[in-house]
Amino acid sequence: MKIHQQPHAELQKLATLIQPMDGVAMLTSIDVDGALISRPMAPLEMDERGAIWFFTDVHSAKVEQLRSLNLSFSDAERSTYVSLCGHGDLEIDRAHIKRLWSPLARPWFPDGTASENLALLKFTPSAAEYWDAVDTKMVHLFATAISVIAARPIGMGEHGHLEGI
Repeated sequence: MKIHQQPHAELQKLATLIQPMDGVAMLTSIDVDGALISRPMAPLEMDERGAIWFFTDVHSAKVEQLRSLNLSFSDAERSTYVSLCGHGDLEIDRAHIKRLWSPLARPWFPDGTASENLALLKFTPSAAEYWDAVDTKMVHLFATAISVIAARPIGMGEHGHLEGI
């Protein structure tokens, strides 16, 4: 995922946390019955305003469920987790689609950038919560064991909230 320079410290922190986790994120929306529905999505870009962009099919059910979204990233190896709340917008900007295009998207869009169903989903975050273990996995496992013995969190890393992003 390409990450642009961010305009303020909260978005820069978010960019730093998710940069290494650019493989797959889970996007959760609320369906017409009020159920939470999650699906894997491949982030393409975090633009200079903090929006995260994905390819999507204009006929996908999720394009009707963009009002309230959650986007989560995880990196179990580093014990880093990020949960974003926000909303989405559907955009059909062929120049932007061409700029973000990757052959890895071809299985879903066989006609490439000319695919009629190809659009962009723009996720705009409004707040984030993160958990970031700053130590190695072994140190984290040791801290977890000590926490169990002490019956309280000890050395479990950083947990924070980013509001108004």
